[in-house]
Amino acid sequence: MNAQAQQIQIMLELQDSMNTKVTANWREQGYEWYRAIWVECAELMDHYGWKWWKKQTPDTEQVALELIDIWHFGLSILLQSGETQDAIIARVQNNLCIVTEQPDFRLDLEAFAGATLADRQFHIDLFGRLMAGVDMSFDQLYRGYVGKNVLNFFRQDNGYKDGSYRKHWHDGREDNEHLVDVLQSLDAAKLSFKDELYEALKARYDHAQ
Repeated sequence: MNAQAQQIQIMLELQDSMNTKVTANWREQGYEWYRAIWVECAELMDHYGWKWWKKQTPDTEQVALELIDIWHFGLSILLQSGETQDAIIARVQNNLCIVTEQPDFRLDLEAFAGATLADRQFHIDLFGRLMAGVDMSFDQLYRGYVGKNVLNFFRQDNGYKDGSYRKHWHDGREDNEHLVDVLQSLDAAKLSFKDELYEALKARYDHAQ
């Protein structure tokens, strides 16, 4: 298994773990993941800008975060399909082509949302076009995805549900800001990336208590 396949496997396992943490038998629930995707598309469009009656500058950082959210829901659709993990990994590798000839990102976004609504599936190829439209690499997708998942797990493990978790750590900075620092300091190519990330967050959080 090559490095990219291993990273896809890690993301699939993280997504399954997070979904299971929320609902033990999530695959049998018939959740409308596709609906979550098109609603995220609308939010993403607002961050990119579409109003011709006022000046708007694309907030590409927020667009990237919304794409990572969509990736969560897309992986859930793939996991719910009943395909083996190996088959899903192969499908992602074969279809995630990060390139587009469309100069207008908004048209690619509408094509993706339209396809999602048409068959309620996750269109990996069209998602790759969106990544290309905001110059997002696979490495950035992987780092962002794993970072968000690990932080969510960390919050749950430290009292997020009962309200005892403190989102602001030492020096008044939020956990999201600490996550950015840690992500920049670690090697995402290592198989232990997600575990090192969790431990680094734990060390900072413990220090803040």
